[in-house]
Amino acid sequence: MYSLVLILHSWLRWAAVVAGVGATLAALTGRQSVSQPDSSDRWGLAFLITMDLQFLIGLLLYFVLSPTMAAIRQDFAAAMRDSGARFWAVEHLGTMLVAVIMVHVGRVLARKASTPGAKRSRLLICFAIATVAMLAAIPWPGMVSGRPLFRYN
Repeated sequence: MYSLVLILHSWLRWAAVVAGVGATLAALTGRQSVSQPDSSDRWGLAFLITMDLQFLIGLLLYFVLSPTMAAIRQDFAAAMRDSGARFWAVEHLGTMLVAVIMVHVGRVLARKASTPGAKRSRLLICFAIATVAMLAAIPWPGMVSGRPLFRYN
């Protein structure tokens, strides 16, 4: 079960990255209308859905399935002294939480915008922050806690 969920989490990250970049670019270049949905709304919804799915799967891994996290939670103080364990225990989770929150905040603020320009700027700022945070918290190969780009087992 753990391996299957981890593979799903690893592959779904690419959908989240594409949706984040797409939503940010759509907010940057798209024509905005307060009343009509456009490409930034569709990209934003895709970004929201993929980030929420990723976060739920990540929480399942963090609290239930991951043997690495179970070992880290056994001695949290020691994990804080190890950069690899600290990444998983605090940095990855915290930064991804910020990214998920920023996507939700951006969508809410955009809905409440009174002008198309305000909607566009709110989406752009929030989606850009969320995308940068997400990219910063991915365990890229070469990092201390790095993972392969494509996990198969």
